[in-house]
Amino acid sequence: MSDTCKKRKTKHEKCYGLESFLQPGCPVSLSGPFRDNVRAFLDECGQAVDYNVDGMMIWCTFLYHENRGFVFPLYTIEECVQNSLQPLCDHCRCSGWSHHFVSKRKYHFIIPNDKDWNKRIDVGVLDLQTHLLHGLIHCNGFGHLLCINGIEGGSSFVYGREVMDLWDRICTSLHSRKISLVDTSKKREMDLRLLYGVAYGHTWFGRWDYKFYSGSFGVTKDLYDKALEIVSSLKLDTLIRDRHYYSIKKMISQYRDASDTALVTIRELFRFMLSLKYRIPQKKISIDLNSKSKEKSEKCRKFSKLAAKLDSRWQVSRLENVANVVVNVLKERKVRPVKGNSGMSRQEVRDSARLYIGDTGLIDYVLKSMNNVIVGEYVVRRAVNASTGVLEYSLIEFDQYEESFDQVDSETSESDVYKHVSYLYQRVLMDSVSKIVEGAVKTILDSKNFTKEWPFNDAADEYLRFISRMVPLVGTQMRKSSVGELIVVPLHATVLDLKIEIEKAMRDTYCIMENLKVREIVELEGVDEDDVIFGMIESGSEIMVRGFGVDLLTASDLNYEGGEDNWIVNCQCGAGDDDGERMVACDLCEVWQHTLCSGIDDDEAVPPLFICHRCCNSIGPQKCTKKVARRGLKDWMMLPVVTETRVGLLY
Repeated sequence: MSDTCKKRKTKHEKCYGLESFLQPGCPVSLSGPFRDNVRAFLDECGQAVDYNVDGMMIWCTFLYHENRGFVFPLYTIEECVQNSLQPLCDHCRCSGWSHHFVSKRKYHFIIPNDKDWNKRIDVGVLDLQTHLLHGLIHCNGFGHLLCINGIEGGSSFVYGREVMDLWDRICTSLHSRKISLVDTSKKREMDLRLLYGVAYGHTWFGRWDYKFYSGSFGVTKDLYDKALEIVSSLKLDTLIRDRHYYSIKKMISQYRDASDTALVTIRELFRFMLSLKYRIPQKKISIDLNSKSKEKSEKCRKFSKLAAKLDSRWQVSRLENVANVVVNVLKERKVRPVKGNSGMSRQEVRDSARLYIGDTGLIDYVLKSMNNVIVGEYVVRRAVNASTGVLEYSLIEFDQYEESFDQVDSETSESDVYKHVSYLYQRVLMDSVSKIVEGAVKTILDSKNFTKEWPFNDAADEYLRFISRMVPLVGTQMRKSSVGELIVVPLHATVLDLKIEIEKAMRDTYCIMENLKVREIVELEGVDEDDVIFGMIESGSEIMVRGFGVDLLTASDLNYEGGEDNWIVNCQCGAGDDDGERMVACDLCEVWQHTLCSGIDDDEAVPPLFICHRCCNSIGPQKCTKKVARRGLKDWMMLPVVTETRVGLLY
């Protein structure tokens, strides 16, 4: 399959099985900190290639798939930040680690896309999103999973879960400390953090213990957990009772019949449906899913969502108000039809709406947009009356709109199951008319930052281990408490030995520590440097260190991963730190806030002069730009509590 890989493998004696590689003790057992372990790993498992990219050294490790026999490369690229074009780490900044000192080295672990297995690593390799794996780990053990792709991501040979298993073993065996990721994974246009969150209570990455770390737009863990609880606990009987959609009701009923256990909530239904892909074709299910309805539904949209995307000089709330007036006018005509006709011409609707809306230009603008749109419980349709040849507006209740289509039977395959999952995902989750559910879904989708942390482990061996943390000297300020470093010394080490090892570790890890000279260890203050530390401080404890040679007062590009500028984030959504979303700084107070929360759409350019709503209000409310509220779960938590959540399944 991979001739070049096989030829290159013959130059290097070692080739490792994909599933066994970096299992405990295979091929090495590592007990030190990441900065030392990664070097030992490259010495044992890597073969330095005979070229470099932008001055970066590259090692190659060959892996073979035990079951399918193909060989592929795992590259490790060492990026020295002193020579890097991008020495600072944007991923740290967006992960809440802006206060981390700049690490001297970054290690990139890359498995290229299938088609690149036989090619040399080229310039720009660190910027590609097509790799099967791209993980970055700083030499202090903190890192980021940047890219993972399996069969659905373009590979013809390797599954995503196999790549993820490998990445997890790399991090574990090398003693990584914390790895972050931004979860934007999708399957057939469905966001997996929402689908898996509802079905399993965690994201796809949750299988490997990645947990919620921070949300965008001020979302906290409590809000995230509450949102998952609200959506996943929706009762199927409530769905059927609240919305008598034939295809939804039929689908729920037949999946219930196929299940060996009772399906009560939407979580149980989704989980059962996703499990079927492992049992098909042993267990076939016949599901009535309306293909015509699906075709029609793509053209039928909620007016509120349509209005939000229109490039209009009127506010969305005014457009929605006119749409509600039009529906009320059509409802009156439906109750009192003229000569058996419940439709109304454009002029008739316009004249009736003018009794409530004075702006005829606004009415005309809304009427132009109203065709197959959903407003509340109804669908507004626009069609030519076959008898009169006049274009008319008519109203139909949404459940009647869906049930008006014929049904077609299809024997369920894995592909069909995902079609059904996608169908329910869109109707139940994305198009809910329940404000509580809508807010909960938005909260889940705004939660993208997840991390996995490996706890400190003090092995039972002949070494002492400490977490060494720098304490600023009097008159010196640090943004936050510094990241502690793992220090390993033998049992017979003296106080002086420990100081030397701390200096060595810090100098090797951080640019700012290049000239560090440890003055004292707080826990050993007053102890002679020649005294053995065994018995004085417990192995596995944290020690506080003071020293000279760390100049935090002098501006430097290589002090903090977030850069020298100490940005202030204070957005009306509650965000107090950079969360990776687009932001803009106020030209008066210089405080950063989200563009979306400031009324600037993602596809809209930031104005040359931007004044935030706080400064604008202090100048004069009449001059203030519109304040846009993002309706996440926390906005709806102020609503009156209802005993039963009403859920709408909309096209």
